[in-house]
Amino acid sequence: MMQVEEVKQVWLVGIGGIGMSALARYFHREGKPVAGYDRRPSGVTEALESEGISVFFDSSPDCIAPVFRAPRHTLVIYTPAVEQEQEQLVWFRKQGFEVLKRAQVLGMLSARKEAVCIAGTHGKTTISTLTAHLFRQSKVGCTAFLGGISKNYHSNFLWDEQSPYVVLEADEFDRSFLWLSPSLALISAVDADHLDIYGSHQEVEKAFAAFARRVKPNGVLVMKQGLRVQDGGKTDVKVLTYALEDASADYYAVELSLEDGLYCFSLQTPGGLIPDLKMGIPGLLNVENAIGAMALALNAGVEAEEIRAALSDFKGIARRFDLHVSSPGLVYIDDYAHHPEEIRATLSSVRALYPGFRLCGVFQPHLYTRTRDFAEGFAESLALLDELFLMDIYPARELPLPGVSAQTIGELIREVPVGYVGPEDLPEVLQPGAQPTVVLTMGAGDIDRLVPRIAKHLSRLVSLK
Repeated sequence: MMQVEEVKQVWLVGIGGIGMSALARYFHREGKPVAGYDRRPSGVTEALESEGISVFFDSSPDCIAPVFRAPRHTLVIYTPAVEQEQEQLVWFRKQGFEVLKRAQVLGMLSARKEAVCIAGTHGKTTISTLTAHLFRQSKVGCTAFLGGISKNYHSNFLWDEQSPYVVLEADEFDRSFLWLSPSLALISAVDADHLDIYGSHQEVEKAFAAFARRVKPNGVLVMKQGLRVQDGGKTDVKVLTYALEDASADYYAVELSLEDGLYCFSLQTPGGLIPDLKMGIPGLLNVENAIGAMALALNAGVEAEEIRAALSDFKGIARRFDLHVSSPGLVYIDDYAHHPEEIRATLSSVRALYPGFRLCGVFQPHLYTRTRDFAEGFAESLALLDELFLMDIYPARELPLPGVSAQTIGELIREVPVGYVGPEDLPEVLQPGAQPTVVLTMGAGDIDRLVPRIAKHLSRLVSLK
């Protein structure tokens, strides 16, 4: 395998993905020529181009510039979301180029530093971004490759040449996180997901157990209390637990209260109580996420006073409980939730923050297999709404499955009215009535492209009142 020092230029297939764009920014920061392909323009690709990174939307090998055609010193990186038959991938392999998965490259880079790896079927983006923020606002510092755009730094990549730490989101898809070797690791959730890859929940649990065994000797593994993850009986790794308010955990919240829409609490730790903490973002689930992030930070040497200041200053991540319109009678929130448990957590937080409001949701299912496998779970979670609009399934890497559609979910919901909507009908179908209303858009596909239009439409309705 090519060593990092040998890399002279980098081509990324799927450069517009969140994880891939962070790698593009890393190598660009290193002063190497960086370019790549993506299926279509997006906010991410526009940002990369503004930073001096070339992006091509033609899959033909003909668009590959001469500087990237030298096999010996060109690293080709791809995301598993791209088809193996993609023209450029096929060409690079036939020409004898080093072609590596994104996770393999992250493994190479993280091996050079003390890796802080956050894994979990949900919660990992928020926890990793907050962890990076806690490190960055302290003497410890960090480089970070994030799975979302931090609102504090307006990027998914943070650079710190001096710090020994690198914070990484550890992706369980395709078992990618098994390329990593953490010094500190966290596991937030081990729900059934990606069953098109794993086949069963048991296999998912096995993969997370294998990840737990990847923690280096004398390292630290932080897990949410109650998770069924076997670490293989390793005795050279410190295992710690966290929870929202469960006193049997090593880290948990006490004196939890809601003030002006944000939670305040004290943190119980093995070393004592850290008082007077206040979240910078809403949502009860985010308190639990913050407890996990603080456990990692404290074990890396971040001090309590540094944590207190950084926590209240944390602005969150784009598309994670993202507030776009806020008025007394109308609120609009966009969220990445795409798994039944994530949807349930998001809607529960909204109910707590906006009691008495009507909840109107727009959901775009992500993947045919996930829709098939979790249709009943989606129906149960989405029934927490007062009104639901379903969009067509976003297929990503998949071909359609016979008999699987948005209606597969909708037909299981009896408690609330369900409508079906296409992008051309949004946002006009969203017409809140006399009752105060929260509008939510949810999903991991391309629903985010509609957010500016929806926000503009709802803002106009507020101005007319």
